[in-house]
Amino acid sequence: MTLDQLHLLFFKNYDEASLSLSPGINCFIGDNGSGKTNLLDAIHYLALTKSAFTTLDAQSIKQGADFFVVKGKFTSPLLDRPETIQVSLRLGQKKTLTHDKQPYERMADHIGRYPAVLISPYDTDLIRQGSEERRRYFDSLQSQLDADFLQLLIQYNGLLRQRNATLKQPSGSHGFDVLYLQALDDQLAPIGEQLSAMRASFLLEFTPVFQNHYQQLAEGREVVSLVYKSQLPGQNFRHLLLANERRDLAMQRSNVGPHRDDFIFLMDELPVKTYASQGQQKSFVIALKLAQFEMLANRTHPATASMDSLAASKPLLLLDDIFDRLDDKRIARLLQLVAEHTFGQVFITDTSLSRTDQALAGISSDIRRFRVQAGSVTPI
Repeated sequence: MTLDQLHLLFFKNYDEASLSLSPGINCFIGDNGSGKTNLLDAIHYLALTKSAFTTLDAQSIKQGADFFVVKGKFTSPLLDRPETIQVSLRLGQKKTLTHDKQPYERMADHIGRYPAVLISPYDTDLIRQGSEERRRYFDSLQSQLDADFLQLLIQYNGLLRQRNATLKQPSGSHGFDVLYLQALDDQLAPIGEQLSAMRASFLLEFTPVFQNHYQQLAEGREVVSLVYKSQLPGQNFRHLLLANERRDLAMQRSNVGPHRDDFIFLMDELPVKTYASQGQQKSFVIALKLAQFEMLANRTHPATASMDSLAASKPLLLLDDIFDRLDDKRIARLLQLVAEHTFGQVFITDTSLSRTDQALAGISSDIRRFRVQAGSVTPI
């Protein structure tokens, strides 16, 4: 699968931009703040219907405009013809997503069809920030791999919003309804238990893939592991909700459930956040992303799959400022994988054309370079 054309209209710092892309490696070269990362974010929108860097879609509209459009044309050996995906948003309206000009009934139906993996300087936030960042990361990955998981997650989050809204209602004849709360709990409990079980099962599959990539990056000096931390295993979720009802009412929010889960990152059985060096933390998150890429690439294809189907399954790989932020050893490992054609289509941002050309010298792939300047993009 490749993204052949990308078109932007009033997206972030771009008035308008159109790019014809290489099926191999695409390099976006420009100064900091010129809009290189915004191009990667536009591709992320096409793959996952949302920004990689902000939770508010309205922040992706160019200042002074009232809408944005991101459009891309994809081709694949498994497709009969090119497919066009468009994401757009107008202020005050709902975001829209179309496939060949036909709107999706549910945006969730798009997730996983055009997978992408982003390696960014902000990835270490997975280590430094709170549990929400880690849940979001693993939920996004698992949602691309498993449509059933995504549907359960959507149902759970919808019921949780209703439950929290109910907890905020004042008591009285026209306020809080205990029977309605109980009815929500009856629906929430089995979905929450299933979500927790699916997360635990996924991590068992993901962990050895991640450990293998870390050993290759760090030469096996440390032992890394991932631990799923949840309140639910061995517990009846319905009973937990009932036991915490008073506390939930007092705090006006739900205090138990999968929305409180965490994924613990360990190195030699110690927390990565506290005990790992900056270099070890970078290796840790790169290994997570490489494992993510491998899981997505192999999600539906057995060992007997054809070369065309394997190529079609490879996610887009987005590498943001890796030459500025990573040391030579980690860059060398990534470029080795590029040279071995482990990845499919690759997108790289950098501030230096000569550095990028030197890094990519000897790699047998179609390489296309673009100069990015203050919201304009031109081929080099």
